[in-house]
Amino acid sequence: MPKAALHNLGCKVNAYETEAMEQQLKTRGYEIVPFDEKADVYVINTCSVTNIADRKSRQMLHRAKKMNPEAVVVAAGCYVQVASEKLKEDASVDIIVGNNKKAELADIIEDYMRERAGKQSHVIDIACSKEYENLRLEDMGAHTRAFIKVQDGCNQFCSYCIIPYARGRVRSRSREDVAEEIRGLTERGYKEVVLTGIHLSSYGIEHMEGNPVQEGDWNHRELLALIEEIHGIPGLERIRLGSLEPRIITEEFAEKLAALPKFCPHFHLSLQSGCNETLKRMNRHYTTEDYGKRCRILRRHFTDPAITTDVIVGFPGETGEEFAVTRKFLEEVHFYEMHVFKYSKRAGTKAAVMPDQVSEQVKAVRSDELLSLEKAMSREYRERFAAEKVSVLFEETVRIDGKTYMTGYTPQYVRAALPLEDPAQGDELTGKCVLLQGDGLLTEELLKVKFL
Repeated sequence: MPKAALHNLGCKVNAYETEAMEQQLKTRGYEIVPFDEKADVYVINTCSVTNIADRKSRQMLHRAKKMNPEAVVVAAGCYVQVASEKLKEDASVDIIVGNNKKAELADIIEDYMRERAGKQSHVIDIACSKEYENLRLEDMGAHTRAFIKVQDGCNQFCSYCIIPYARGRVRSRSREDVAEEIRGLTERGYKEVVLTGIHLSSYGIEHMEGNPVQEGDWNHRELLALIEEIHGIPGLERIRLGSLEPRIITEEFAEKLAALPKFCPHFHLSLQSGCNETLKRMNRHYTTEDYGKRCRILRRHFTDPAITTDVIVGFPGETGEEFAVTRKFLEEVHFYEMHVFKYSKRAGTKAAVMPDQVSEQVKAVRSDELLSLEKAMSREYRERFAAEKVSVLFEETVRIDGKTYMTGYTPQYVRAALPLEDPAQGDELTGKCVLLQGDGLLTEELLKVKFL
């Protein structure tokens, strides 16, 4: 059997696509081996969200060729879309596959194998497709949660982001196809799905007449219809959403989601900055006042919903005063979790050539300050569940402080641990447990929790 090794860089969409490509190769008779082992084929699903991601993508391609100079090295993904000319000249790369051809990976490799004598890099069409590329998963290994890609592309063109150029315009998967994949996964034991995409809130808008997206509310009806359809799938217990555009949160959207028992009240609303002047330079299409309004809508319709976000510090032109405004806004919203990023230049974006670039030293100070704030807010949110009855979907066994625990997540995505000797993966069990933060326990005597 030929051996293949795959390595994923980047987002949950990339991870889904890597799993789908691995499944293709398994079906064709390849033995899948760890990436650090010798293989006949190496597939690197690259990322290009930052210059650092570009560098990591190149490093992994070169590492693969060093491990086996005779192997076929495949570069796929977003870095391919924005750096194809560089990759054509890279001696470590044999095949270059664009984001619109991943569903054909196995055929592409076999064609190359037949013709490889004397060939230079073999470039497969990298033009971004106007149609959704139909990748599908039948299994995702020993897990209880499955990430389901339902949408690709982005029309937003934030000033710091290269992804619209790497992924193309919005295109969506049919509701029927999504539901069929989820039915197959639930039959294999998966109990939770996370709907994800490059810009999930844009699901279905390309098929709508006129201009469905205004400067006010985002059109939520297509995504809501998808959620309602999969809600009825037998065996499925939980539905989560990936990152959302804040403007998709309307009274109607929140009210209808709150009426669905399987829907998890965990909302990742991308913010990036809590200062309106900075948001304008980022080309984000909302204000902090509008963002705050969406959070209040969620808290009216859900009891203690988990609201998480992304924040960029040190964006070009961000003054000390603007950063202070951002920090104050973050405290006012009071997030469950924040992912804090130091701004990183991305060649090819408007932000990369903006004046008043912020020094790395200042970015580091601001990042540390927000991370400390995040830690305090996150702990405070978890402590609200002390002595409450909550449902936990258990996923894996871990050792913490010398004891064995089964760990899993509440609907709000709060991680919890139950002392248990031989638990059944995926079961919802009854007992007392402790909440977790990072890799350690919070104070046990404070955070005892009863489970359904």
